[in-house]
Amino acid sequence: MNQELFFAVANHILTVVAVDAACTMPFATSFIMIAPGQTTDVLLTADQTPGHYYMAAHAYNSANAPFDNTTTTAILEYKSAPCNANKGKSSTPIFPQLPGFNDTNSAIAFTSSLRSPSKVNVPLQIDENLFFTVGFGLINCTNPNSPRCQGPNGTRFAASINNVSFVLPTRNSLMQAYYQGQPGVFTTDFPPVPPVKFDYTGNVSRGLWQPVKATKLYKLKFGAKVQIVFQDTSIVTVEDHPMHLHGHSFAVVGSGFGNFNPQTDPAKFNLIDPPYRNTIGNPPGGWVAIRFVADNPGIWLMHCHLDSHLNWGLAMAFLVENGVGNLQSVQPPPLDLPRC
Repeated sequence: MNQELFFAVANHILTVVAVDAACTMPFATSFIMIAPGQTTDVLLTADQTPGHYYMAAHAYNSANAPFDNTTTTAILEYKSAPCNANKGKSSTPIFPQLPGFNDTNSAIAFTSSLRSPSKVNVPLQIDENLFFTVGFGLINCTNPNSPRCQGPNGTRFAASINNVSFVLPTRNSLMQAYYQGQPGVFTTDFPPVPPVKFDYTGNVSRGLWQPVKATKLYKLKFGAKVQIVFQDTSIVTVEDHPMHLHGHSFAVVGSGFGNFNPQTDPAKFNLIDPPYRNTIGNPPGGWVAIRFVADNPGIWLMHCHLDSHLNWGLAMAFLVENGVGNLQSVQPPPLDLPRC
C-alpha cells in the first residue's frame, strides 16, 4: 500500500480490457503498472508450451527514497506441464522480464496506452478550474528527537495539497458535522490554486517547505463541471502520487512532465476517448489533468493512495451540495438510526 508495482507473467501477453471498473479499448502489453487504489482487468491466453511460468511483481519507485526492492511471485502452471520424474519436482519456472525499479518511461508508456473504447462525454465547458500542487513538506518539531520527527534536522515529514496538510477530524465525521450544522470541525476555504506561485519542479526555496495543518473542504454545486490539474512538486523529492477521488470517476485528459502550462498544454488534451478512472498518478516531476461532473452529493475525500502520504496529510475533501431534482440530495439518516 506504499508502492506502485510492475506486474508481468513470463512469456505471456496481457490484454488490458478495463481499469477502475471502466472498460478500455483492449490493448496488448507484456506488463502492467498498478498503484494502490487502482484495479486493472486483463485477459491472459494460455497459449505457451505447457510448463510453469512465474507471475511476478516488484516496485516502481519514482522517488529518491528507500523502498522495498524485493519481488513477489506466484506460479502459473499448465495442467499438462511435465514434471522431473527423477527428483519428483516440477520443472524450473520461467521468470518474466519486468521494467527496472525506476523505469518511469515504461510506467508512463503503459498509462498513456489507456483509452476508452468509444467517444465519451467529457465536460467541455468548465465551471471549476482547479490547480492542485501535490507533494511533500517538513514540519518543525517541538521535540526533534521524538520517533515521529525523523526528517532532516529533526523535522517531521508532512505532505499537502496547495500547502494545506489535511487533518482528519476526531470529534465528528465531516458528513455529520455538515448536515447537523456542527461548527468547528472544518472550513470550506480550501484554496483552488496554490497560495504562492513558484517553480514547482525546480529548486524550491526552503521557505515554502512547511505546509499549514488544517481541515479544509472545497464546495462544489451539484452538477458542476470540474477540471483538476495535479502538479507534482520537487519539495523533498518528486514522486508519482496516485490520487484517488471518492464518489466519482473522472476522465484523464492529459499529462506531462515539468510545470503545467495553462496556455499551451490544454491544446494537447484528449477530449475524445480518454480513460475513466478513480485513481491516477501524476508523472514524477510532472502533472496530470482530470475532468468530472460533481453529480454525487455529499462529502468526498480526495487523497494520495500511498498510505503513509495520506497519514502525512496529502488529502482534501469536496463538499458537493444537494441538487434540486429527484435523487440529487443526500438521504437523511433514518429516524431509528442508533446513536453512538
